[in-house]
Amino acid sequence: MHYLGLVISIVCIAIVAKLLLKDFFPQAVLLIAGIVMLFAASLLQKPIPESEATTGFVLLDIFEFIKNAFSKTNANVGLMIMTIGGFVAYMDKIGASEALVKVALRPLAFLKKYPNIASVAVIPIGQLIFICVPSAAGFGLLLMASVFPILVNLGVSRLAAVAIITGCTSFCIGPASVITASAVQIAQIETVPYFIHQQIPIAIILNLVLMISYFFVNKYYDKKDALQSIEVKEKPKATFIAPPIYAILPVLPLVLLLTFSGVLEVFPIKLKIETTTAMLLSLFVGLLFELVRTKDFKALFASFKVFLDGMGEMFKSVVSLIIVAEIFANGLIALGFMDGLIALSQGAGLNAKGIGIIMTLMIFFAAILMGSGNAAFFAFGPLIPNVAKQFGVSSTSILLPMNLSASMGRAISPIAGVLIATANVAGVPVIEVVKRNLIPVCAVLLTLLIYHFGLCF
Repeated sequence: MHYLGLVISIVCIAIVAKLLLKDFFPQAVLLIAGIVMLFAASLLQKPIPESEATTGFVLLDIFEFIKNAFSKTNANVGLMIMTIGGFVAYMDKIGASEALVKVALRPLAFLKKYPNIASVAVIPIGQLIFICVPSAAGFGLLLMASVFPILVNLGVSRLAAVAIITGCTSFCIGPASVITASAVQIAQIETVPYFIHQQIPIAIILNLVLMISYFFVNKYYDKKDALQSIEVKEKPKATFIAPPIYAILPVLPLVLLLTFSGVLEVFPIKLKIETTTAMLLSLFVGLLFELVRTKDFKALFASFKVFLDGMGEMFKSVVSLIIVAEIFANGLIALGFMDGLIALSQGAGLNAKGIGIIMTLMIFFAAILMGSGNAAFFAFGPLIPNVAKQFGVSSTSILLPMNLSASMGRAISPIAGVLIATANVAGVPVIEVVKRNLIPVCAVLLTLLIYHFGLCF
């Protein structure tokens, strides 16, 4: 019975992977697969995880569990993620995100004579911006509208520029990241300490490896493909161009979280705010900026709709995915997938380090198949606390590399939204972008495994 649940789990995972590759709607696929696995678990007389009470009928228990998953997620991490989405949408609307990009890219001016160096110099700057603008597709399109013309005018090929821009999304870190939000909730730890003490040190090393890899890979492919640089002149924009002061708005939540996190003792009184509060506070600072600029109350109030629309879009695309992924993950838990995997691993002599490597690779390939780092992490992340407990290690020791490998897998997925959108704007084949990203991302993944599991685990 113990291994029957594992077999059913593997079959369900295979079917889900096949359907996702055929471009089936992921929320529906994960939800139905989760329901099937929960029902199969009940037939094997296994309890539904996190089920506090029974309705008296197994099918009703499953849908009661689904209802609880929706209400619990929307009240906690779902609200945080929707607020992030609304804030990012509003920053785009008022031009603050574009102002941030322009200010951040000023250090590149002296690199005009060295296009290859200029292109990889975008990576650390892009990573900083990605922390503040955590939507991969939104970030990619933002840089395509601003950084891409600059890189092409500096002599960087179109494919190299797109590869660099999408490569900047390889590490989904920071307090505003939905994967970070999910990871800290799963591990039951604070967001800012996880960001400062866990994510930043390893991200610095991985960014250096990424820069070196892209420098040589793009140089090789440019020579091999004999691509000619095409000058792209920026056209005058009819839309409002935000003043440089607006550049502080997208980074304001990060500043607030760092200042009032307890990590930095700036004030004599101990103050602490959460991510959602920081986003809402920053939103109202943005509204004040717009009021001072426009002095139009009616337009200001109307602009608030952008924030609400952003929240709605985030629920539709991300929060709903978190909920169904949680149901899918609990289906795996109910069937004893992780228990079976642990038993097999222990039988094979694998320890916590071996399990961590397997889970990191599993989520990496899942992200490639799904085209989404979020979906991959949301599906497998909730399984980790039980694993960590059985091996006597901290949840973050396994969640951290999974957090990073999820976004790495997305960067080489030909069905990832960020790759499709940026390649379309540049007029280049998606598969060619994947080729350019493959070696740098794999080099970074290998570095992650060696550094984290070989030196720090």
